[in-house]
Parts: sequence; structure tokens; C-alpha cells
Amino acid sequence: MSLVTEIAILVLAAFVGFAVISKIPNTLHTPLMSGTNAIHGIVIVGAMIVLGVDHKDAFTWVISFLAVVLASANVVGGFVVTDRMLEMFKKREPPRRDEQQ
Repeated sequence: MSLVTEIAILVLAAFVGFAVISKIPNTLHTPLMSGTNAIHGIVIVGAMIVLGVDHKDAFTWVISFLAVVLASANVVGGFVVTDRMLEMFKKREPPRRDEQQ
């Protein structure tokens, strides 16, 4: 494929992804974040496999390294967001009487 075709596909995918994500209700955010974490875990494994190959040029190494770093940041951020959202559903303890006075 030509570079123009690949860029057009990337731009269309970005628009479709934004349109789909913006229509998702907040109650589905946590389950979808868990799925996204699993997908990025696969990206991390794939990028680490590419980094482990003996014969690669500098460009492949840089792109693989960036994939590992960015996917790792996304997985960690996803777990942080998921933890914060699940924290909202925990039952809060009422304040003790001796703390109110």
C-alpha cells in the first residue's frame, strides 16, 4: 500500500474510534478499560519479542521500544483509572461518634 493510503486508513480509524468511544456510557467504562488493558498487554509482549530479535535496524528498535513504553504506560494508567472507578462502589463507613465532636 502507498503511504497516502495508510495515512488515510489511520485518520479514518481515529475518527471512527473517537465516534464509538464518545457514545459509550460511563457504566461500561470499567469493563472496557479491562479489555483495553488486555490488548495493550499483548502489544507489550509483541514489542518485546521484536526487541529480542537479533537482526534489526535502529528504526525497528526505536519503534519497538516506544511501543513497550507507551503500552506499559497505558496499562498502568488503565489499572489506576479502573481502581479509582471501583473505589466509588465500595461502601463507606459512617463517621464514629467520637470523631464528630
